[in-house]
Amino acid sequence: MIRFLLISNNFSTLVNFRLDLIKEIQKSGIEVHVAAPGLVESSKYVITLRKFDVVVHQIPVNRTTLNPFKDGLLLFSLIRLMISIQPHYLLSYTIKPVVWGNLAARFSNVPVTFSLITGLGYIFSEGNGSFRRRLLRSFSEKVYNVALKKNAIVFFQNPDDEYFFREANIINNKVPSVVLKGSGVNLMEYRAVPLPDEPIFIMVCRLLADKGVREFVAAAEVVKSRHPNAIFRLAGPLDENPESISQSELNSWVKKKSIEYLGALDDVRPALSEAAVFVLPSYREGTPRSALEAMSMGRPIISTDVPGCRETVVNSENGLLVKVKSVEELVFAMEHLVNNSALRARMGRASLRLACDEFDVNKVNNVMLRSMGLIYDS
Repeated sequence: MIRFLLISNNFSTLVNFRLDLIKEIQKSGIEVHVAAPGLVESSKYVITLRKFDVVVHQIPVNRTTLNPFKDGLLLFSLIRLMISIQPHYLLSYTIKPVVWGNLAARFSNVPVTFSLITGLGYIFSEGNGSFRRRLLRSFSEKVYNVALKKNAIVFFQNPDDEYFFREANIINNKVPSVVLKGSGVNLMEYRAVPLPDEPIFIMVCRLLADKGVREFVAAAEVVKSRHPNAIFRLAGPLDENPESISQSELNSWVKKKSIEYLGALDDVRPALSEAAVFVLPSYREGTPRSALEAMSMGRPIISTDVPGCRETVVNSENGLLVKVKSVEELVFAMEHLVNNSALRARMGRASLRLACDEFDVNKVNNVMLRSMGLIYDS
C-alpha cells in the first residue's frame, strides 16, 4: 500500500482547505495519513477525516513561539511517526510543518517530499522594522533553506512569494517550484447567491493586525458617519499570534458600534450571503481562501495591492485594489460601492467568472497532482 502523509498546524485546515485534494489522492488507491496538533476525538474535523478513511495522527505543534525544547519534541515526534507509517510521499504546509516535517523526512528516509508555501506570514510583511521581527525573518529564511533543499517540488500560492524565495536564495535552481491558484475553492459548496440591496461590508479573517483589521474598522467608522445606511461586519477568531487584536480592543469597537462582530464562524456561507461586499485589507497573503469563497458566491472584493491579495482582484472589474495600510483609500473604495448597487452587481458577476475560470479547486488540485506525478495525461 502506497502511503501519503500530509502535515498541517491545524486539523481544521485539513478539512476546510485540503479535503478535496485528499479525496483526489485517494482515487489513485493511496492511503492518506494526516498529522496535526490538537487531536480531539469528538472534533467535527477529526470525525470528518475518519469518515473519509483518512488516518489521523497527533503531533505537538506550537504555531507562534520559538522554543527549542518544544520544536525538538516536534521533530522527534515526526521522525517516530514517519518511521512507524513509512510514507512514500510527504506534503507539508505552514512554516513549522514545512521545516520540521522535511527534516524529519530526511532522518526517516521518506522517498519524495513536497512543500506548500501558503503565505509568508507576519514576519515577512511590509514594514517589519522591529528587532524581533528582523531576527525571526533571518532565522526563518535560514531554516526554510535547509528544509527545502531536498524537496521534489515547492508549491507557492502567488508568484511574488516564489520570486522572493528565489531572490533570497532560500531555494536554488535545483529545486523545482510551481505556482498554484491558491488553495482553490469548491464551487459546488460556495454557490453564488443574489446580492442584498443594502450596502453590507464583511471582513472574514483571523483577527490579526497584519490582516488589516484596524484599517477596516477605522474606514468603517468614517464611511458610517457619512453613510448611516452602510453596515460593517467582522467575523473570525482572536488568535495566539503576537499580532492578534486584543479582546479589549475588539470590545471597544463593538461598544462604539463601529462594526458588528459575528464571532468565529464554523460556516461563513450564511454571513457571506447577507453581505454585498467582501473586504480584506491584508498586508500580505498566500492567496486568501476567504476572498475566493466570497468570489465564488458572487461578491465584489475590496483588497490591497500586495502579494496574494492582488491575485483575487482585477481592479475595477470584480473589485477594487487599495494601497496597503491606507485608511483613506479604503474609505474611497467603500464609498464608491456604498450607493451603487448596479456596480456591486456587475463586480459580483465578474468575481464569480474569475472564480470559475481561475480558482476552481478541481483545476488547482489537478495541477498539484500532475506536478507530484500522481496522475498523468492520457
